[in-house]
Amino acid sequence: MTTESYEVIALRYASRMATRSAVFLNYHLYDEPDGPIQMDYYVWVIRSSERTIVVDTGYSELGGRNRNRGHIIHPVELLKQFGTDPADVDTLVITHAHYDHIGNLEAFPRARVLITEAERDFWRGPTAGRLLLHHSCEDSELATLEQIDRAGRLQAFSGRAEIAPGISAIEVGGHTHGQCILTVPTSDGLVLLASDAAHYYEEIDDDKPFVVAEDLDKMYRGFDLIRSLIRNDNAVLLPGHDPDVMHRHRPLDGPLAEHGIIIGRHPEEAS
Repeated sequence: MTTESYEVIALRYASRMATRSAVFLNYHLYDEPDGPIQMDYYVWVIRSSERTIVVDTGYSELGGRNRNRGHIIHPVELLKQFGTDPADVDTLVITHAHYDHIGNLEAFPRARVLITEAERDFWRGPTAGRLLLHHSCEDSELATLEQIDRAGRLQAFSGRAEIAPGISAIEVGGHTHGQCILTVPTSDGLVLLASDAAHYYEEIDDDKPFVVAEDLDKMYRGFDLIRSLIRNDNAVLLPGHDPDVMHRHRPLDGPLAEHGIIIGRHPEEAS
């Protein structure tokens, strides 16, 4: 069976400064000083000569304003500048339902939206409104996700699903109840798009959980899975918020060089 070869593009639409003690869970347990740490925000595009898939939708004006966070460039506009008009996208993967990952769903009116069943169902459940869980969400954006489900465009999966030839979505939980990761074959090797299963390379390198952990046991198990994919499949890790992503990979051409990187090439480009 022939598997398509894809490009994976990370598009950086926002950035802010935080502190290490505000980013890593129970930072006081580590024998190291506090200090600043940059947090970047991305949306991702997976494409081949046959298809284009968008992964997550970034945060909206509303989500940013409610947290005093702006955009370098709005993610919808950034996607358009890259040549991917959200209005034309037919497959959208949502790794989890936090505000910075589902903020612009209305810009994708045609898309089939994939999300884990556990993630969808959790935000309908009895504890979804509790402060320590709900602070990372916007009610109106969760309502949009529900509208997409009622319209028949939401496809929920459990465990593992092939969302396109060769591309797997894997439920890991941890950061949220149904957080998922993706594996994508490219000419540069298997890409592991971790989203917020690993915000930073440091989480995997040093076993440091992120401060927002719905299930710490699952977060650690997710770390173990990520490490095994790196070790056994030589997977290239793309964490969800690490600014070093922009320095480890080939920048996009032209004016978008400062906004994104690309891994892999279309077969016709590689020949």
